[in-house]
Amino acid sequence: MKILVINAGSSSLKYQLIDMTTEAVLAKGNCERIGIGGLITHKTADGTTIKEEADFPTHTEAFQKLVELLTTGEHAVVKDLAEISAIGHRIVQGGKYFSESVLVTEDVINKIENLSDLAPLHNPAHVLAIRACQKVFPEDTPQVVVFDTAFHQTMPPKAYMYGLPYEYYEKYQVRKYGFHGTSHRFVTGRLGELTGWDMETKKIVTCHLGNGSSVAAVKYGKCVDTSMGFTPLDGLEMGTRSGAVDPSVVLFLMKHEKLNPDQMNDLLNKKSGFLGMSGKTSDSRDLIADANQGSQRSQIAIDMFRYQIKKYIGSYAAAMGGIDAVVFTGGIGENSDELRHDVCVDMEFLGIELDDPMNTELNHKEGRISKDGSKVEVWIVPTNEELLIARDTRDLVSK
Repeated sequence: MKILVINAGSSSLKYQLIDMTTEAVLAKGNCERIGIGGLITHKTADGTTIKEEADFPTHTEAFQKLVELLTTGEHAVVKDLAEISAIGHRIVQGGKYFSESVLVTEDVINKIENLSDLAPLHNPAHVLAIRACQKVFPEDTPQVVVFDTAFHQTMPPKAYMYGLPYEYYEKYQVRKYGFHGTSHRFVTGRLGELTGWDMETKKIVTCHLGNGSSVAAVKYGKCVDTSMGFTPLDGLEMGTRSGAVDPSVVLFLMKHEKLNPDQMNDLLNKKSGFLGMSGKTSDSRDLIADANQGSQRSQIAIDMFRYQIKKYIGSYAAAMGGIDAVVFTGGIGENSDELRHDVCVDMEFLGIELDDPMNTELNHKEGRISKDGSKVEVWIVPTNEELLIARDTRDLVSK
């Protein structure tokens, strides 16, 4: 069975074609500048890269182009569309409707569209991609949607509610949803495979750290709390996002800088975090280089980020009544031995004892980086959200 995994944005379309027999990626790529031109970058398993400008007025033309590259020419990986058994879509916001992945129906599409107010930059684009697939692929090709928020739907009300008038929860569904759920679920499952543990008996803190970052408390295999909230803006400081701030700061800045809601939203989501603190970059690698050259602002941004992660680990250990493992994943979590060291240092009281030589040796790799006698195990587990989407798609279609 071959599954096409889709991650659609308003002007982009990332994809992977995965052979589920071996779980190997046959081809992957990205259609960019949809609606404003068009560019596709397509890579095959043999290392071939194709980069072409194209005309993508809508997502439909982008799908037509990626199908052309998958099925024709010397670098084709399938003979025709009949070889693609199903399509799996990443969906950012599933709201209260979806606690698991589901097959696409008209009702499902309508609910995703109805949640657009909660994810205006994402859900409308997801709907466009689903509709485009219906136009380009055979009518009987099943589609599956996998939600970023679904894994967090097991949170209890004490974790997901805000201290606002209850009527706003009833009227607008204002509550914590959490994001990166597909990643948190994947690394939790993978940790079980690596350790042989029954995850329904364990308490885990998973740290997805990248340009966007979140931490989750996973108790007995289910999420009980997470750092992102109503939107992905909450929680940790990120590449361009502020993370959690006192709400009064928002009101103060809007008043004194004369910012409207859209301008304030832009400031918090696109001009803050590493970029806003350093004044130079949203990339953690450049941030570290800048700090090493003496930038105090960049150093403060680095220290803030690592301090916040440490606090979340401690608070989630308290919330779960203990902790068995900490997992680092995502671009920063997997590739920064310095960050992992700084987060875990002075955590022996909690049972975390990092093996520093192993932490450095396993940088960029999968494995345990805590000492043999550490009460709490620390792991690097590279995430693979696309593979989890493909697995969910296969399982639903097979049923």
